Amino acid sequence: MCKFICVFAVVAALAAGQAQKQYKDANEYPMFDVVIKDLAAANAAKTLADLDAWAQKYPDSDYKDDRQILYVKAYAAANQPAKAVDTAAALLGKQIGSADRLNMLYIIASAIQQIPEPPPAQLEAARKAVDELATWEKIPEGVTAEAWPPIHAQVQTAAQRAQLFVALVPGAQALKRNDCVAAESALKRALEDHPLSAQAAGFLGQAELCLYKTQPDRAPFAIYELARAASLDPVQGMADPKWQQQSVEPALESVYRQYHGADPEGLQQLKALAVKSPLPPAGFAIKTAAQSEQEKQDAFAKEHPELALWINIRGALTAANGEEYFASDLKDAVVPPLRGVLLEAMPACRPNTLMVAVPLPGAPPPSSAEIILKLAKPLAGKPEPGAELRWEGVAVAFTKNPFLLTMETEPDKISGLDVSPCTPPPPRANTKKK
Repeated sequence: MCKFICVFAVVAALAAGQAQKQYKDANEYPMFDVVIKDLAAANAAKTLADLDAWAQKYPDSDYKDDRQILYVKAYAAANQPAKAVDTAAALLGKQIGSADRLNMLYIIASAIQQIPEPPPAQLEAARKAVDELATWEKIPEGVTAEAWPPIHAQVQTAAQRAQLFVALVPGAQALKRNDCVAAESALKRALEDHPLSAQAAGFLGQAELCLYKTQPDRAPFAIYELARAASLDPVQGMADPKWQQQSVEPALESVYRQYHGADPEGLQQLKALAVKSPLPPAGFAIKTAAQSEQEKQDAFAKEHPELALWINIRGALTAANGEEYFASDLKDAVVPPLRGVLLEAMPACRPNTLMVAVPLPGAPPPSSAEIILKLAKPLAGKPEPGAELRWEGVAVAFTKNPFLLTMETEPDKISGLDVSPCTPPPPRANTKKK
């Protein structure tokens, strides 16, 4: 069926061609007339049946090409897109009236997108047709100058969507075959031709993820293209907003989190960058989760060296081979300065043993000691529990359960101790009777 021009425009075209064309006999025109009425009644099945009858009885009709045009419209109306494209493709090189040619081009643009796996021949025919459709400016017969602008706008939109579809199909088909290299090559071309397409960016992101299985350095490229696909304006990008929100966005967040780690702010910055250019800028990179974590650890170690050291030591001691680690790496070794909180001094006055805990970020305050400091000589007074200490010493003993690391040190290697004089005991009462 005609999309823009009434099907009876064909009648006018046939009448205009009477001088050159002739019906074979008086019975041919009624067969044509029935087909026209079938199309006007939107009866696709009967249209095809009557076209077959006409073609069978008059295979060499002077109106053979006109009949093929009617076949194209009937196949489109009957939802047989492959036959519509194949039949129309055979007519593209022939002289056809502008109304019918425009309708055929439009039918091809629509039908090609309804074919699940269009073969190369159909894609090539569609490419030629939609390229012609995209540059169509002539007002076809049967259309007034006033009616043409909205029709022309619709033609342009249809051509752009069909051009994008034809550009994406080779890459999408390569992805289904798991041919990552071919998919990337085809989809890069599609993105070059359609830089504002969210689908082109999304499919290219999938191709890069396909390559990532064997080429880990492709991950940042894949994430960039997924970010672009999720962030482009759906109107400019000719994309379904639901597809962006329900498919691309979750895929982007999942891949970004797995590769880089949870970083909502970083992801928003990436999306803002991705909309600026179809391809990543020179030197573009995304840190892996391991790299990000190492940077955090390095920054923490730089700001809190003693605590970072203890976290490493404690992690090694609590591991399955903690006792072996202590015996081979820590025992009798001078440990660099550590920090902790004094929980208890034994004895309370002039102690030679300090029970120390190390508070960890985000953890509840420790209730039991993890480190025992054995002093080379007693302190001169009474230290106050809760004091924050900094010391260095030699590791001499370790028990895993309960967890206790014993270190030997000297009072002058401990800072932070607040020692007060010991309170002398009260005088003993004189109980002798006078």
